[in-house]
Amino acid sequence: MAGSENINQTTIADHELWTAFKQGNVQAFSEMYRRHAGTLYNYGYHLVPDAALVKDAMQDLFGDLWRTRNNLSDTSSIKYYLFRSLRRRLYRLADIKPVPVISPLQTESIEELKIRTEEDLLQQQRLQYLMSKLPERHQEVIRLRFYDNFSWEEIAGILQINEQSVRNLVQRAIVKLRENWK
Repeated sequence: MAGSENINQTTIADHELWTAFKQGNVQAFSEMYRRHAGTLYNYGYHLVPDAALVKDAMQDLFGDLWRTRNNLSDTSSIKYYLFRSLRRRLYRLADIKPVPVISPLQTESIEELKIRTEEDLLQQQRLQYLMSKLPERHQEVIRLRFYDNFSWEEIAGILQINEQSVRNLVQRAIVKLRENWK
């Protein structure tokens, strides 16, 4: 794909989009941002609950991606690449360790809240409360696995630990949630 070709936004696979972006296709770059900016921001905000810092880190990340696109290696998962890059960048910028997530893991619209029964809402609030009591590392692996849908291997890469450690962390977090649910 040349730098000016149109991008079919709904069907193009990540590796094709990445290749077009690396070749200077502005539409591919825009599509990459459109597909991933929302979840990337949510992930960053759960790591460092500072909206301005997360937005700055994302702006720097995408700016650096565009400037260095000719030197980037190939990837089959843009989302994985972006999450890992943002995580490293945020920790460098914030110069802190991750803080525990106390806010809800998933926000819902007012309409969705009205539709939910009171019992469902109470269960959700209870789960969020119990999640906030988990160690920060457990919260992060639960979020990456079940909310952001990363594979075990991808989570291991993002957190820079081995895959078995990721599985162990998730298992311990689930066991702890079950224990505290009773």
